[in-house]
Amino acid sequence: QVQLVESGGGLVQAGGSLRLSCAASGLTFSMYHMGWFRQAPGKEREFVAAHRWIDNSTYYADSVKGRFTISRDNAKNTVYLQMNGLKAEDTAVYYCAAATGSYRYYDRNVYHYWGQGTQVTVSS
Repeated sequence: QVQLVESGGGLVQAGGSLRLSCAASGLTFSMYHMGWFRQAPGKEREFVAAHRWIDNSTYYADSVKGRFTISRDNAKNTVYLQMNGLKAEDTAVYYCAAATGSYRYYDRNVYHYWGQGTQVTVSS
């Protein structure tokens, strides 16, 4: 049974930092592309960042480029999202997701597995 468990969310002031973690089990983690998405109240789930396992490429939404960093530790079956310079508009539930095969990293429909999400709230 595949499980993705996010942690590290919380309340932070604007300009602050958080590091989200996503621990995976039940899959060959090193052979999965990993992504982070977020969903704010009343909005659709949107792409944030992704890591492609084949060549270690990383991708970011324009809104977070230069502020967020995705990384992974295959020995720990964990993917991270380091978030710096947080803004009020970053407030959302953040989800990690895993995909394999053909990879359109920005498309939530290609991800096979999802975590339950972790809340990030940025106060202005």
